[in-house]
Amino acid sequence: MTAPSDLRELGANDLMKRLEDSQKELFNLRLRVAGQTPKTTKIRELRREVARLKTLLSEKGVSV
Repeated sequence: MTAPSDLRELGANDLMKRLEDSQKELFNLRLRVAGQTPKTTKIRELRREVARLKTLLSEKGVSV
């Protein structure tokens, strides 16, 4: 997990790439745990990271 202050230094393109990667990872993790006991901490971390990235992108004026 990256600190928000470190993420603020990144450009919009880098943030979009990280957002895309995090969303893909979250999707794949949800598919893998469909029939198993979910790894709730990893899912929670990814959901929060996606929200953090979306917030930073909106602060920069980029629509997601």
